[in-house]
Amino acid sequence: MNEPAPSPAAPHADDSRQHVVLVTGPSGAGRSTAINALEDLGFEVIDNLPLSLLPRLIDGPPLDRPIALGIDVRNRDFGTEALIQTIDNLASRPGIRETVLYIDCDVDRLVERYSETRRRHPLSPNEAPLIGIRREQELLIPIRARADILIDTSGNNPHDLRAEIDRWFAAPGGRSLSVTIQSFSYKRGLPRGMDIVHDVRFLSNPHWQPELRALDGRDADVAAHIEADPNFRPFLDRVLDLTRFLLPAYRAEGKTSVTIGFGCTGGKHRSVALAEQVASALAEDGWPVSKRHRELERLDAALADNRGNRD
Repeated sequence: MNEPAPSPAAPHADDSRQHVVLVTGPSGAGRSTAINALEDLGFEVIDNLPLSLLPRLIDGPPLDRPIALGIDVRNRDFGTEALIQTIDNLASRPGIRETVLYIDCDVDRLVERYSETRRRHPLSPNEAPLIGIRREQELLIPIRARADILIDTSGNNPHDLRAEIDRWFAAPGGRSLSVTIQSFSYKRGLPRGMDIVHDVRFLSNPHWQPELRALDGRDADVAAHIEADPNFRPFLDRVLDLTRFLLPAYRAEGKTSVTIGFGCTGGKHRSVALAEQVASALAEDGWPVSKRHRELERLDAALADNRGNRD
């Protein structure tokens, strides 16, 4: 049985060419959302780059990641023939793998979107949006015909579009959701950007053990003391169950990052130990996980300043 040919967005694993994705389509169709989704997938994104500067970009040092270029009628030197010529030039270069991604939408839905946002169309700033939409569609007919991938957003919301971008461009087997686990002290307030926060001040506090006070939650003795609390294991199991349920749901909804916080009184023992445990478990599950211990970082920075002052 013959295997289906790979899509333009999913090359064979040994394809070492520089991948350049040209993202275009009518204003209001979702091009900016597509660009942002590609950036979240690791693309080097440049929006509204003048077409005349593209050769300089391509002739420069090769990047270690794919490039996504947002192009529409707002580009300074945009023109149908110029864009067609750009596509042809990229396609003729042996070291380049070009993909034209066209984000489309029907006229009625575009009119609705302009009405909802009260934006002016770039091709009819002093006229009704419909006039500009019609003009733009005429300009883009030849570009649409050259599209390698066409996504119609007429009946979609931004989450649907992000899911389509992920389907076409995410690395095989890759996860497009990154997880940050952070410990902190409630005395210093909640860190910014938390999606989920767990208060672990109900667990036994190593601070009251003189031999553990100077250590932190990464130390084996501190971790053992916290784990000896009968509430520790049921709590950890429930946190992991909830997190393993939520992460795939967040990813399906289009989120690209989730930050989970663990807070205790001083941000040194219990929150650090729980953050370490959860981060390790999620990493073993295959999620890309990064850890931050806010109060330990502050302590390290203060010690570094003191050493610098002594020097």
